Formats: sequence, structure tokens, C-alpha cells
Amino acid sequence: MAFEHTAKAFDDDLQELTRLVSEMGGLAERQIVESLDALIRRDAALGDRVVVADSEIDQLQRMIEERAVLTIARRQPMAVDLREIVGAMRVAIDLERIGDLAKNMGKRVVAIDSDFRPLKLIRGLEHMTDLVRSQVKSVLDAYAAHDLPAAMAVWKGDEEVDAICTSLFRELLTYMMEDPRNIGFCIHLMFCAKNIERIGDHATNIAETVFYMIEGQQILDKRPKGDMTGFASAAPGN
Repeated sequence: MAFEHTAKAFDDDLQELTRLVSEMGGLAERQIVESLDALIRRDAALGDRVVVADSEIDQLQRMIEERAVLTIARRQPMAVDLREIVGAMRVAIDLERIGDLAKNMGKRVVAIDSDFRPLKLIRGLEHMTDLVRSQVKSVLDAYAAHDLPAAMAVWKGDEEVDAICTSLFRELLTYMMEDPRNIGFCIHLMFCAKNIERIGDHATNIAETVFYMIEGQQILDKRPKGDMTGFASAAPGN
């Protein structure tokens, strides 16, 4: 009877961790969409809301970490049960970093003061963001459902995001060389594109966590990469 009670308590702990990760994932997805909307529409108020909303994601990440550590201390899980808890913590860390990257894009909305708005670049950025947001949603669904094939599909799809990012960088360099007045705007867009590409990397990290949770080992294959930019992501006044 005591064992059944302990097992149910542990299941309740796992369900609560999964619920918190799901809530955190929903907020991160919203941040991705709203940060791009703010950038395209030059909506400083929306950009500010994205920056402020990042604190909610940070708070959830801390809550997940605290609950996970407490569960490990109380239940002393082993094997697959322990991997479930470690997996929740790892996913939460990646989601927190996704929130930071979206926040960084929100900060750049105010910094962009150019009227230069090349439609081709904007459409490319929108396409890249749509793809990355879809990857984040798919991998979070795979995490919740313990769906390894779906997680691996996201892992293999990271190369497409990298290729789009590289193409955007080439276009941006062309615009900068054609007219030096475009340099400031294009550099901001470069950082935004790189932040979106990094969000895709974190989706890939989550896919690797799903693999670890299910298989009990790390992925040994080399991660597919198509990023040729060699450009570090950063934020103004991080």
C-alpha cells in the first residue's frame, strides 16, 4: 500500500513537471511570434511587452528546476524515471534560452530607426521564423508524447533553417555593399536572423533530450548543420 502511494505521488510530480514545461513552451512559442511581429511592424510597444514577458519564462524555469530537484531528493528515482526528471530540466533550460533570444529581438525594435524595408528580406525572415516556430511546437509535442520519430524529424530539419540563415546573410551583405546607409538596419537584421537560427538550435537540443529520455543515451551521430555565417548572436544591452 505504501509503495502504491509512493508511486502515485511520483507520477503526480512528473505530471506537474510536464504541465509546467508545456506552459513554458506555450509562452516561448508566443514570444517567437510576437518578437518578429514587433520587428516587422516596428511596434516598439509590442517589443517592450516581449522583453517584459521574458520574466514569466525565467520564473517557470526556476520553478521547474526547484520541483525537479525536490522530486529527486524525495523519491530517489532511477533509470527511466530519473531521465524523465533530468529531461524536464534540460528542456526548461532550452526554453528559457529561447525566451532570451526572443527578448533580444524585442530589444532591437527600438534600436532600428531606418525606413529601409526590403520586402525580400522581410519575407525571408518570416519564412525562417515560421519554420523555427513549427520546429519548437513539433519538438515540444514529441517531448510530451515521448514520440522519438517526431523528435528526430526536428533534429534532421535543423539544416534547412541554417541554409535559410546563410542565404539571408548573403542578401544582407549585398544590400550593405550597394548602399552604406543600409548598414545599420542590415546589421540589426543579421543579429535577428542569427537569434532565430539559434532558437532552431535549441529545438534541436530538445530533440536530443527526447532521444536521451527514451533511449537512455546521447545521440552519437553528428548534428546536421548548414550554417555558413560564422556570426555570433548577441543582444543590445543584454
